[in-house]
Amino acid sequence: QVQLVESGGGLVQAGGSLRLSCAASGRTFSSSTMGWFRRTPGKEREFVASISWNRFEFDYADSVKGRFTISRDNAKNTVDLQMNNLNPDDTAVYFCAKARFSYGNMSRREETFGSWGQGTQVTVSS
Repeated sequence: QVQLVESGGGLVQAGGSLRLSCAASGRTFSSSTMGWFRRTPGKEREFVASISWNRFEFDYADSVKGRFTISRDNAKNTVDLQMNNLNPDDTAVYFCAKARFSYGNMSRREETFGSWGQGTQVTVSS
């Protein structure tokens, strides 16, 4: 059973930065695509970024491209999301997710991710 635990959320002013981290347990982390999603009240959870198991491929939502960077350390079973130049529209609960299947193709669809963290709140003030 995989467990994902996010950390690093908080309150930041517009233009500021935060770094989210997700620590994973389990043996399949290093062979799985990892992703970050977010949800704001009244909205569906949306894709933010993902990184392939071998770190060769990246995918970013248009809304965060150029401002957010996803990275992973397979030796430590962690995946991070560096968020720069934050704006109030980035306010959300951010979730870390692990793909269902090892060595799978990159995807933005939630159903391709089988394990989720509990989420961490990010609040950006204007």
